[in-house]
Amino acid sequence: MKWTKKGLVYAPTDGSSWAKQYAFPPTPLVLGDVIRIFVAFCDENTVGRAGYVEVDAANPSKVLDVTDRPVLDIGQPGAFDENGVVPTCVVPVGNELYLYYAGFQLGQKVRYYQFLGLAISSDGGESFSRASQVPVLERSDSELLNRTSAFVLREDGIFKLWYVGGSEWTEVGGKSLPVYRMRYAESLDGKAWPDHGEVVIDFANDDEHALGRPWVLRTTGGYRMFYSSRTRSKGYRLGYAESPDGKGWTRRDDEVRLDVSPEGWDSEMVAYASVVEWRDRTYMFYNGNNCGQTGFGYAELEGADSSG
Repeated sequence: MKWTKKGLVYAPTDGSSWAKQYAFPPTPLVLGDVIRIFVAFCDENTVGRAGYVEVDAANPSKVLDVTDRPVLDIGQPGAFDENGVVPTCVVPVGNELYLYYAGFQLGQKVRYYQFLGLAISSDGGESFSRASQVPVLERSDSELLNRTSAFVLREDGIFKLWYVGGSEWTEVGGKSLPVYRMRYAESLDGKAWPDHGEVVIDFANDDEHALGRPWVLRTTGGYRMFYSSRTRSKGYRLGYAESPDGKGWTRRDDEVRLDVSPEGWDSEMVAYASVVEWRDRTYMFYNGNNCGQTGFGYAELEGADSSG
């Protein structure tokens, strides 16, 4: 794979009280000649609410629209998503859109919890209503603190889910950070899921402690996954894996070949990749420094190596 960076697409501004900083993770939905990219915008207290940025599919550097209000706000006090909602995947289901999102709740002995929520839109993604006030991936014995950052693919009447889950935290550079591995589960309706998933990608070594937000592509030969790898030595970088069935994965991280820039908005980290095709072109949207505080940009795949 050869990705050519095209630059920053959108950087958060100080204009709206609910959207002062961050735009992460880029979660695209192709709508004809427009790509609507759902993200979480954060207020001054780093509480995220879901909105979107629309770009020209022929030239994703051209921003066409930015939502002026949340399409999904935070949950009610005491709910699993009271301190933030972060979209990670949008799935068309009939005339509706299923938005899977990470819900944040602050903790006492750990910094926060993340569990997966589901919200549904009947107006093309202009607004979403929660399918439930509780997570669709609730805590379990084997995934006690995090079950989140999902990608869902609907195939042959089955909802296939790749997500991260774990029960531990670790300390890196004096900061407490979660530990979670890549997992897999299935559902018949996209709403009721098993209480645990199968670990399908584990850590490569002791330096790695988290595998973040998967993005899965169905190909003629199987599946491709782009994901984030967080290590103690470098922070976030992009990972890549291939699978014949979506369950048994072979890591090929070296094939991504998209790393940090010498300077600028993505000079310290690259993370949370999402990949979409438009006509004969393949785009990767991704976040840069500080997990998206500097916004998101995109790269374009060169040559014949596409997701198909």
